[in-house]
Amino acid sequence: MADNRDQELAGLICAYELDQSGGGRPLVWEDIKIPSANGKPRWIHLNFEEPNARAWLRESSGLDGTIADALLDDDSRPRALQHDNGLLVILRGVNLNEGAEPDDMVSIRVWLEENRIISTRRRKLQSVSLLRSKLAEGQGPKGPVDFLLKLIIQLGERIEPMIDNLDDAIEQSELRFEADGVSGYRGELSALRRQSARIRRFLAPQREALERLSKEASTLLPDNDRFRLREEADRITLYLETLDLVRERAMVAQEEIIAKLALEQNNRMYILAIVAAIFLPLSFVTGLMGMNVAGLPGLANENAFAITVALMLVTGGLIIVIFRLKKWM
Repeated sequence: MADNRDQELAGLICAYELDQSGGGRPLVWEDIKIPSANGKPRWIHLNFEEPNARAWLRESSGLDGTIADALLDDDSRPRALQHDNGLLVILRGVNLNEGAEPDDMVSIRVWLEENRIISTRRRKLQSVSLLRSKLAEGQGPKGPVDFLLKLIIQLGERIEPMIDNLDDAIEQSELRFEADGVSGYRGELSALRRQSARIRRFLAPQREALERLSKEASTLLPDNDRFRLREEADRITLYLETLDLVRERAMVAQEEIIAKLALEQNNRMYILAIVAAIFLPLSFVTGLMGMNVAGLPGLANENAFAITVALMLVTGGLIIVIFRLKKWM
């Protein structure tokens, strides 16, 4: 019997009946199946990968099939949608789980009604854990809209340090450019560009979702709450501008690296060209004098080798003088 109960509880991460004063009474599956008698709002938080949670959303939650599909979608893009008398909001937050990359952002899907909140996720999100802690302390959300606003604020507060870290990283990379060498610097810049691109992929539609919410005419969102949503959208806009700046700085730095590499290569080729130009006539002389044919001059002269070396030194010196007069070296 205990095993059946454990299986039934699978998929329900937590559920609360909000007292509308910042606290909440924990609920289990049996409580959720019974409609609220006192009209107090409920928050139901599910792991959508569990069969029990998927079955409840599709068969017993009373949700429209489109909304249930959105809450169960494996790969969701941040967006906001008003449907009948409710709001569907899909957001992304920083992945602060152990061993995870922060830019691998975690999705949370939220359905809001007047007296009910249904949220689903696959991976743990610390912003949601904090809301649960606040409920235990009596300082949590008082209703569906307050839940949404608090969740959005918590997500934004965790995104900000990640953006600041990227900004600091690109600045430190620029400062270390001369000391660390070109090759290491190029790898670091590429990593920063990839990370900023992954974050921007989710933040841009998240800003659009918040802007849409702030402009939606909904009975769930009073004017004051829409103003707060606009403020959060503006904050994400600032994050996006910082990401764009990081990407631009990384691109400029990479262009500088390419230019420096090209300059270094040209300098090496220039030195090789000068050496080749100096030794080309000398090689011709040594090749000519080294032929084993009859009639070669100087074979019977003991000073022939010294004369040849002197001639080569003079020739090399003249070439260097000519190069300097023409400012080729």
